[in-house]
This record gives sequence, structure tokens and C-alpha cells, in this order.
Amino acid sequence: MSTSRVFVGRLAGCGVFDPVGDRVGRVRDVIVVYRKSGSPRVVGLVVEIPGRKRVFVSIGRITSIGSGQVITTGLINVRRFEQRGGEVRIISEMIGRPVDYVDGSGEGSIEDVAIEKNRAGTWEISELFIRRPKPGASPFSRGSTSFAKWSEVRERNLPGQAQSAEHLIATYSDLKPADLANTLLDLPQERMLAVVGELPDNRLADVLEEMAETDQLVILAALGDNRSADVLDNMQPDDAADLIAQLPQAEGEHLLTLMEPEEAEDVRMLLTYGHDTAGGLMSPDPIVVSAEATVAEGLALIRKHELAPAMAAAVCVTLPPYETPTGKLLGIVHFQRMLRYPPHERLGGLIDEGLEVRVDTSAAEVSRILASYNLVSVPVVDADDHLVGVVTVDDVLDHLLPDDWRSHEADDDLHSSSVPKNAPTHKGVL
Repeated sequence: MSTSRVFVGRLAGCGVFDPVGDRVGRVRDVIVVYRKSGSPRVVGLVVEIPGRKRVFVSIGRITSIGSGQVITTGLINVRRFEQRGGEVRIISEMIGRPVDYVDGSGEGSIEDVAIEKNRAGTWEISELFIRRPKPGASPFSRGSTSFAKWSEVRERNLPGQAQSAEHLIATYSDLKPADLANTLLDLPQERMLAVVGELPDNRLADVLEEMAETDQLVILAALGDNRSADVLDNMQPDDAADLIAQLPQAEGEHLLTLMEPEEAEDVRMLLTYGHDTAGGLMSPDPIVVSAEATVAEGLALIRKHELAPAMAAAVCVTLPPYETPTGKLLGIVHFQRMLRYPPHERLGGLIDEGLEVRVDTSAAEVSRILASYNLVSVPVVDADDHLVGVVTVDDVLDHLLPDDWRSHEADDDLHSSSVPKNAPTHKGVL
């Protein structure tokens, strides 16, 4: 095993491989236990395996740490990680904690933690990377940094003092919303809400869209009305409508009054449709163009960074006006077809007709149409053939999957076939 010092902040997200080089997962945290004397001892890693499931890998099953990767013996118990009393997660809990220097020379906060294998063959915390408070009130100084041995500092947890979530957010800044949602739900609730409080509104909106409704409601209740409205403004209208529909009517109406008028209008419109209809599933912001628009213009619209891939799969061609509800829907043009024609070609000559559903079409029928015609999105029209939105395949999947498909229990059921019959049930034995 490598004896080089490893900083946990750099270890986060590194690939975990078996002896033949196949990827097992990614490191999401390092677990330590405190001792009466000496530095905390490393007992294992939290590893995210396919399916966004986090499992515990004992340090005894790690054969190498270094060079941006971790090598295991290849034996992984896929039972979901559950933190025990006495265990501390370095990234989720230790980084950001305030400390005092034992010699009285000042204070600071833990910005990173180095782990190292000692002569006895045990991995332990070898050094802390400490950031000192910035001198004076200058906004241009972040304060000095220094290294310290574990014995040189003492962690300080004042009554009522929440741990800083800033470092945790920075560590997980590259996570996709679905992965960050799972990471937050794995944290103790107090720590999770502290991190939620520091997330930007748009980032939190993306994360909430990836959570089960019960988890969304817990977080929304902790935000307060004004922040909740700001986050709902940043959510996709169909997701915001689904969330508001779970609230008591008076509370939902109050949040709608606090939202931006345009965003609230879209949500109110979606709430008028049944949740299991095309109208209830759709997004009210499709890409709309005129028949005179060119291929170059269509491709420019679908290149927008904020567009989800399914929404960018096709553009809708309508008569004016071009804001929903639009004029009559003429058809759609798939992006693959646009790629086959010169930039000056008019989109009106490339449309596919007859690929739309009514607002009252059932979710089951929408899914059948998507599957029958190999579509990832389908336009939704009202009784007068005015375009009012688009249903994407992910909207349908969210509706068709079990309500608890994002939960730990559902994930365990999906992966239960991966656990050998004689696999030990204790999470620390692999």
C-alpha cells in the first residue's frame, strides 16, 4: 500500500478500481474513529457505486491509495452504508470545524485533512490544513494557512454553533444534482440543513428536483417562505407544481403569491391539469420557432447551456404567436434532421406532422407514443391545436416509477441481486 500522505479533499471523487482495473465506484468520504490517545484512525471509505448507492469499504480491503485512484481487493459488500456512533466522516463533518491551538496561539478552521499509513500499518490522520481568521476587516484577505499535527489543536464546538458548510459545498461542487441530492440525504439532518442554507437558490432548485417529495417538503419547511419562493422560481415549472401540489392549499397559494408573477403563472396553469395527464406532466417552456426560421437558427436555440438534453431534442414549429399558448402547431423538427441540412434551409420544410398529444392524454398513452415513435419528447396541444408545452421522457419516467424510487429502500431492492447469498450483513465486514 502506498505510504504517501493523502489529502482527503483531493481524494474525494477519485475512482475506485478492482485489481484488474475495472472501476468499482468513486470515493465520497473517509470514515475515522477517535482514540483516547493519538490521531483518529481511518476505518474505511464511503464509496459510491453504480446506482448512486453509497457503501462502506473497510480500509483493510484497500491495497493502494495514491495517484488519483484507489485500488481494492475487489470484494465489495453492496449493503448501503449506515454511519455508526463514534464514526466521523471527514468531508461531511470534520472539514470546516473550528479549532483552537493548544498552545494558545490562536484559532482557525479545518480546511483539509491528510491521512497517512504509520509504521504499525494503520491509516490515521497525520496532519490538518488550517485556515486562520483573516486579519482586520479587509474583504481581500482570506486569512493565512498552516499545517498542524492533531495534537497541536483542539476541536471547538460551542453550544448552538453550527459547523460551516462552505468547505463541504466546495468539495462537492462538481457533483451532478442527482448525486448531490443523495449526498445531502446521507448527512445528519442538522448538517444537511446547514449545507442547504448555504447553497445558491439555483443549485438548490436543481437538487430538490432530484429528491422524493417527502424529502423536498422537509427542506422546504426549513427554508422559510421567502427563500422557498425564490427556490421555486428557479425550479422547472412542472417540478415546482408537483411540489406545491403536496402542500396544504393555503400554504401553496401563499408561496405562489411570493413567487415571480411569470413563474407563478406557469405553475398555476400546470396545477389545473390532472397529475397523470400530459398537461400535468409537461413543461410549459418548449423551444418554439416559425416555419421561416432556418436550420442555423434552430441549432442556435438548442445549444443553450440551460436546456436539458431531452428538451433540446427537437424544436416546435407553430403559427404566431410564438409564446405558449402559441398559434396552431405545425409539427416538430428533430435536431438530428437539422444536422443533415444546410444552415440556410427553412425549418417549415423539415417538419414531422402528427406527433403531438392533447393536454388530457393519459400518462400511459404518452409513454406508449414516446416508445412507439422512439421519441424523447412530444409536444402537448389544447383543444384548438395551440402548443402549450412539451412532455419529455424523464417526466414520464418520474411518473411511472414507484413513488419511493429515489429512496434508500427502493435502491436496496434494485441492488439486492448483487449481494452474494453468503455475504456478511455487518456493513464493516467485506
